Amino acid sequence: MSLTVDEIVRRNALTLPDRVAVTMEGVALTYRELDTLADQMAHALRAKGLGYQERVISWSENNLLLLPLFLATAKLGAVFAPINARLSANEASKLLQLADPALIIADGPHFEMGSDIAQRAGLPILTLDETPSDLSLPMLARASSTEPVKEPRLTELDAQVLFFTSGSTGQPKGVVLSHRTNFLRGWQGQYIDEPLRMVCMFPLFHMGGFTLALQAWQTQGEITFVRSPVAKSLLDEVQARRANHLYCIPAVWSRILAEDLSTWDLSSLKIADTGTSATPPELIQALKTQFPASLVRVFYGSTEAGFVAGLFDVDVLRKPGSVGRPGVGVEVKLTDAGEICVRTHAMFDGYFRNPDATRQAIRGGWYHTGDRGAFDDEGYLYVTGRLKEIIRSGGETISPVEVESALADHPALREIAVIGIPDAKWGEIVCAVAVLCEGATLTLEALRIHVEGKLASYKAPRRLEFVDAIPRTAATNQVQRALLIERLQLRR
Repeated sequence: MSLTVDEIVRRNALTLPDRVAVTMEGVALTYRELDTLADQMAHALRAKGLGYQERVISWSENNLLLLPLFLATAKLGAVFAPINARLSANEASKLLQLADPALIIADGPHFEMGSDIAQRAGLPILTLDETPSDLSLPMLARASSTEPVKEPRLTELDAQVLFFTSGSTGQPKGVVLSHRTNFLRGWQGQYIDEPLRMVCMFPLFHMGGFTLALQAWQTQGEITFVRSPVAKSLLDEVQARRANHLYCIPAVWSRILAEDLSTWDLSSLKIADTGTSATPPELIQALKTQFPASLVRVFYGSTEAGFVAGLFDVDVLRKPGSVGRPGVGVEVKLTDAGEICVRTHAMFDGYFRNPDATRQAIRGGWYHTGDRGAFDDEGYLYVTGRLKEIIRSGGETISPVEVESALADHPALREIAVIGIPDAKWGEIVCAVAVLCEGATLTLEALRIHVEGKLASYKAPRRLEFVDAIPRTAATNQVQRALLIERLQLRR
């Protein structure tokens, strides 16, 4: 059997055609409908010239049609490359140059900006809107054949998805995941003896949403997506779909726990998962108290490595602050400097057209995470800090260099540095550290306004600090971020 992603849904469409596969805002697709729509989209995309191993950019808010699109590109042997819906046109253009796509697909809110970018790049663009048009992918799909599509050259080692992650130099990188890698990642984390009925908070430009969908489908279960991770929306869907699994980052769980949960029937919930950013022990205790009949688990991983370690329900109160033990089939070691290194069968295939970055990240078969860690005497892993400069805030990765570049031309600034500082809600937040020009004044609001249109809103500073000078290395003039963080922590 070939471990290609499209085969998961195709198999379920043959054995359980009328079972619900995915829902959003009350609209459901059964496995037969999902597979058929994916075939129709594949025919339509092929007619538009999309070929084997060519990239297709998706720029959209959460949309039910992204799921059949994800599968349609898999059937063609093309590469699905979703980009963050919150990016500015300038940020999206950089990713377009990186991915070198054959086609762009955008939803209504992004279609005008996407069209401008596509025109400059000489690329075709389609829309996910239902409005009748020769650019509407849904309309083109309906006019296409329903015959099953299978690219004859497709193998499980072919690239299937290209996810984008911030680089420490400010240049984004494309993380290539093969069909085999995504197939294997879909088996991780399945610990109940019934089909998973998931409610997913993740946007459909993140690995998390698609990995959870594959997990649900591999158990012949279903997944429900929401437009945005609003606590009420998530809780409404858990109740409506009788969901047994909910994964939220700590910041979203905090918003959920602030609600009057007696308003909803949440008795179906059997698994309450969290991770992606630092998880306060107080949050774990609150989840155990609120959902005593549910498994509470903490996961640690990355787009490059997938699931690395998990702290399972039996240990979540006994090992506060730990991310658990390495998962099945995962090896973890620490370098002399304490860096967490990972070796797994579900590793990424490298950074797209960036062999230097790939060689730097994967050395001797081990992926170097850039995180610093430690093991206790029972083999439980703790993430103790970061070697790399990337900021992780609310599940997003942010390059300090990119934010500094966007801020640097503010007239009040003589110097600017950007660091990530710990935050109970978001894991880390972006902090701008400024040296002002003589006689100048500056507010956090003014800085945030300055980067509007340049950066996605989640990259904008949430804190502003002033210093007389920014510490830099003597040889290279690089910002000594660790020293800045240390100084600011002492001032709090």
